[in-house]
Amino acid sequence: MFKKSEVKWKKMVVSPDKALSKIEPGMNIFLSTGPGEPRTLVKYLMASNAGHFRDLSLTQLVSLGDAISLQELTSQKYRLKTFFSGWVGSEAIKEGLVDLIPSRFANIPDLIESRRIPIDVAIVQITPPNEAGYCSLGIAVDVARLAMEQASLVIGEINTQIPFTYGDTFVPVSDFHFLIQSTDSPIFFSRWPVDDVFDKVAANVASIIEDGSCIAFSIGPLFEALSKHLVKKRHLGVHSPFFTDALMDVVKSGAVTNRRKGSYRGKSLASYAFGTPELMKWLDRNPLVEFQGIDKIFNSLEISRNPQFICILPARKADLYGRIAFHTGKGNISAGPVEAADFLSGAELSPGGITVFALPSRNLKKEPNIRLTLDDFPNQSSLRESIDMIITEYGIANIAGRTVRERAQSLIEIAHPDDRQRLFDQAKKEKILYEDQIFLQESTHLYPSEIATRHTFKNNTIVRFRAIKPSDEEEMRRLFYRFSDEAVYYRYFSPIKTMPHAKMQEYVCIDYSKAMSIVGLVSDPGSGHIIAEARYVKEHSNSLEADVAFIVDEKYQGMGIATYMYNMLIRLAKERGIKTFTSDVLSSNSSMMKVFEKGGMPVKARLEGGIYRLNIQLGNSDIET
Repeated sequence: MFKKSEVKWKKMVVSPDKALSKIEPGMNIFLSTGPGEPRTLVKYLMASNAGHFRDLSLTQLVSLGDAISLQELTSQKYRLKTFFSGWVGSEAIKEGLVDLIPSRFANIPDLIESRRIPIDVAIVQITPPNEAGYCSLGIAVDVARLAMEQASLVIGEINTQIPFTYGDTFVPVSDFHFLIQSTDSPIFFSRWPVDDVFDKVAANVASIIEDGSCIAFSIGPLFEALSKHLVKKRHLGVHSPFFTDALMDVVKSGAVTNRRKGSYRGKSLASYAFGTPELMKWLDRNPLVEFQGIDKIFNSLEISRNPQFICILPARKADLYGRIAFHTGKGNISAGPVEAADFLSGAELSPGGITVFALPSRNLKKEPNIRLTLDDFPNQSSLRESIDMIITEYGIANIAGRTVRERAQSLIEIAHPDDRQRLFDQAKKEKILYEDQIFLQESTHLYPSEIATRHTFKNNTIVRFRAIKPSDEEEMRRLFYRFSDEAVYYRYFSPIKTMPHAKMQEYVCIDYSKAMSIVGLVSDPGSGHIIAEARYVKEHSNSLEADVAFIVDEKYQGMGIATYMYNMLIRLAKERGIKTFTSDVLSSNSSMMKVFEKGGMPVKARLEGGIYRLNIQLGNSDIET
């Protein structure tokens, strides 16, 4: 049976000249996208001087500029239409050599099916047929099947170097009018090099990806670095435009199970594969990965069926208003505003979904990537309201639901330390920040991001801890107003009724050369609500003694949070050479005294006027009272 089938399809194999002989002037030709480009036939088409190869329109979702060169397009024999302005497309579009069709990717199938974009000829790259007579579309599904249905001439280029993939990839060999044997390898992509900056950016991105999240990948150094920070996660899902070597690493690590997805459960979903021969070999007949058309991959409702969908996108620039500029120019194949729109919408609709943009604080020329405004930059997203977080190597700016002033504060904090003073001055001049806003230039390089951690307390309450930031002002105000009069008196020794901006900003702007303040947060990763704060303050930078205090939201008291934070302060103080803690505690505040007793450090207490004056030596582990 197999031999008869094989003999039958091999009779369909012809020369490129024969396969393309029925093309006529004025025809619209669809070509498989990116790594699925039928390079042998396209190169023949480009090089041929045949008289019937004139005034042809070539439609390709993403052009990598490999077989279709800009030089050939200048001959005016062909006109290329594409939906993506990246890679070499942006240059060709500027030169008027390529027509860009602005469209959300999810809408492209309708444009083809309705023949608003007519297809006369479909040329697609395929695997050799299997024993049942079915080929696989391999590593570029996109809209190839729809294009084949619309075309009056369908040509398959058989490439033995592409994987036989599963999903909506099977095409019977009988659907083709001609077959040719490829003499070219598919387009392979080397793995991206990763430097320390991108590794830190990726580590910060990974910190907001919880177990059970569903992720989308692209190509580039951000995603190459991200993969190694995800390998210890659990039950991740994948719904991604691209499947890459980096994503392969995450799947092979066991971090991806796809068990908590709401759509295509148990399968990693993609429409394209970009990568090395190693990736192609791994994908061959791999049941863990399913390839679907862009009508499924870019469908916002399909994306939203996956809880905790994390839309991760690389950015070129960000401004203090929370606007984003995407990458442009040669070599860019990451998402632009149009390509990102469907995933942004999907993340918004997904329960627990978030949208994250990530970028280094400076570019390769050491120019700032965080700016006052992006008025002079092209390729901007108009959906700043859909962005939840912006991340650099210096931290996470949670901007969802924040005022412009709060956004600016958060973004200044994750800019390069040497750029923050200028951004702060510009923001004050533009009246984005308060006129009396405080900025401590000497602390820009001292923020202790390395102390960030998390701990699970009673009732599986997860609390994340990090150093306080100036942008925590509003959250700290809310914490203050949740306290009872008694709790306020215990903390401040006076019946304070209000905590205005002027007073609170002094509290959250920390000189880390002489103080340490830790906040505890619950709820969403990367954002959340402050429910606790602990700090120590030295009288001067060289002092070996510091005054310590802490407070916990009454709703979360009795869970051990204060004790945990106190032990954090002890460890951090020791690392910074502090020998002694002091504290004043009202004699009626028995819960606070218990925290100090549980800390494991020797405590000497002297009662004066209803107040315990505590002296705590940090060098020993025995407790004295």
